[in-house]
Amino acid sequence: MHDHVIPAAKVHEIPVEGGGRFPVRRVYCIGRNYAAHAIEMGHDPNREPPFFFQKNPDNLDPSGEFPYPAHSSDVHHEAEMYVALKSGGTKISVEDALDHVYGYGLSLDMTRRDLQGEMKKMGRPWEIGKAFERSAPCGPVHKAEDVGPLDEGAIRLTVNGEIRQEGDLNQMIWKVPEMISYLSDYFELAAGDVILSGTPSGVGPVNRSDVMVLAVDKLGSLTVKVT
Repeated sequence: MHDHVIPAAKVHEIPVEGGGRFPVRRVYCIGRNYAAHAIEMGHDPNREPPFFFQKNPDNLDPSGEFPYPAHSSDVHHEAEMYVALKSGGTKISVEDALDHVYGYGLSLDMTRRDLQGEMKKMGRPWEIGKAFERSAPCGPVHKAEDVGPLDEGAIRLTVNGEIRQEGDLNQMIWKVPEMISYLSDYFELAAGDVILSGTPSGVGPVNRSDVMVLAVDKLGSLTVKVT
């Protein structure tokens, strides 16, 4: 018998391609991991070390809909590939990092850009702009054994059929093994952790009724309607 004083929260899960569910423990997001996007946001990618922020596990939303959030009039799309871990630890070497990967998938890091901008000016955390409800529309996890290590491949986002973001995974400044190794120096990673790997240039606003389609080689496509 449990002695919880309130009902325990359910573990958040996302689907796995081919069947099964992946339980999510934490969500880490790497910032400015494509050089062109770093420049787009006014930063020098050659001098800045990687940095991470977090979303909440239940921000990952496989429903195919993105409700336009409150308190913002400038919500931006950021197209990303995510990495799902099957194990973890601390001080993981770059050479061993891929041994901890269960699979990969598609996700959007939706951002209340106006609120994020206000936080930046005041030197405050970004959560109000990044970690709101359903802020990470996502597709299913594709097992690493099926798609292989993803260190290259086209990534593209269209909005209403117009190309907004286009790049290649090989343009990531910090590759997947390096991200995992770096994170594990500061956090104890574990099974169920998800890492959003950054976005190419071309981020921009969406409006209600827009249809976003994200595609990455070997991971298929993800269609999300703004409601």
